[in-house]
Amino acid sequence: MQRLDDRSRAFEIQKAIQKKALLRSFYLDMYRRYARCIEHCPPTGAVIEIGSGCGFAKHTLPHLITSDLISYPGIDCLIDAARMPFGDVSLRTILMLNVFHHIPDVAAFLSEAERCLISNGRLLIIDQHSGIISKHIYRYFHFEHFDLRSPEWSFNAKGPLSSANGALPWIVFQRDRDRFTSGYPSLELLSYRPHTPLKYWLSGGLRKISFVPSRMLSLVTKLDRNLTHKCPDFGSFVDIEIKKK
Repeated sequence: MQRLDDRSRAFEIQKAIQKKALLRSFYLDMYRRYARCIEHCPPTGAVIEIGSGCGFAKHTLPHLITSDLISYPGIDCLIDAARMPFGDVSLRTILMLNVFHHIPDVAAFLSEAERCLISNGRLLIIDQHSGIISKHIYRYFHFEHFDLRSPEWSFNAKGPLSSANGALPWIVFQRDRDRFTSGYPSLELLSYRPHTPLKYWLSGGLRKISFVPSRMLSLVTKLDRNLTHKCPDFGSFVDIEIKKK
């Protein structure tokens, strides 16, 4: 598990994203969600991505400030999400993809988001969803820890990527929604929208294997859309959009 936190993995991660059509399409879908969120934010203030890793969000959103705890190539700055180096009411948008469940103290991060966002600024968390299909994959077949019964919002951190609780998005914003609402009165949960049941899994993720050929991209995309429309809880991922009042 320690190698997950190794900066030297950058090349193999980037290679996997570029080589696999389904995986690259997954990232592009998520960055389009970033763009839609930014459109609803005030025009002034910085736009920050937390935990940018080896993604390519900046290729589609050039004004984005990328950040991570690991000094991957191309990262604009090193940031601990629980202690962000930004002034009060200075950010118009905070974005993150598959990062929230890796933050060992999400309560501290939410306090920081509340402090840093300007009025009507937004936080978009795209992360794992405990859905009909995915909860079994996350629990039994995924390498990250996944505990729906955890009474806490925190866990002991051994490394930025090697430590996690994949159930945290559901725990904080569904199971413990009242606690979130009362604990962060200036943060309004606008939506919790599950999506993308199959594309990531069929791509094989960052592993070398892929379960379907690239030519099936349009078919998988259509299947994902239809499944999500039929029953949102088929989703393996979720958009959690929050507005600063």
